[in-house]
Amino acid sequence: MIPFLLGLAIASEVAGTMLLKESDGFARLWPTLGALACYGVAFWLLALVTRVVPVGIVYAIWSGAGVVLIALAGWLVFRQALDFWALAGMAMIVAGVLAINLLSGSMTH
Repeated sequence: MIPFLLGLAIASEVAGTMLLKESDGFARLWPTLGALACYGVAFWLLALVTRVVPVGIVYAIWSGAGVVLIALAGWLVFRQALDFWALAGMAMIVAGVLAINLLSGSMTH
């Protein structure tokens, strides 16, 4: 259940960030309200997960996965360029998230 809630928190944060771009600096009402709602859901789910998993572990996974997914979504949806160093950095983030999930005893399932 915890990995599912964390996954939903990450997805909500990614959706909120995509809507944030669409809000045009909070100039467009509906994307702004959507972004705020998505961030609210993301933080609520994150708070639930931190009841069980240490906050540092939760935040590392949430922020790392969010960075990678936002960069990929920006590339796919907004055609934003990703150079070698961006891809290399994201590969290291993914490796770190995998190490936490697969190797660390800090993550409780």
